[in-house]
Amino acid sequence: QTVGIPASQLNIEWVPGAFELPLGAQLLCQNPKIDGVVAIGVVIQGETKHFDFVCQGATDGIMQVMLSENKPIGFCVLTDNNIQQSIDRSGGKHGNKGIEAAVACLDMIKMKIKLMQ
Repeated sequence: QTVGIPASQLNIEWVPGAFELPLGAQLLCQNPKIDGVVAIGVVIQGETKHFDFVCQGATDGIMQVMLSENKPIGFCVLTDNNIQQSIDRSGGKHGNKGIEAAVACLDMIKMKIKLMQ
């Protein structure tokens, strides 16, 4: 609603974690009623390489879905060292990366519509 889309036009779905975002995005993109997706998640650095694998898998997977499905996906997977960094980027002192991803998605939807006319 912050970016001007009525709640009635939004479809909010949850996935278990950031690694599952690509499949969730793909399932949504396959719905012809959906013009774009905003993928939002957080991965907090731990003590193992698991962080790297999850971040890379989510990033690569979402990009592949966007290109294969030809639908915009706003990307907001925060990859932070601690919870405070995530809070700061979720409406805190570093803005709201989710809103930024939604605006980027809307901009790409507009571009797609313009170029397909």
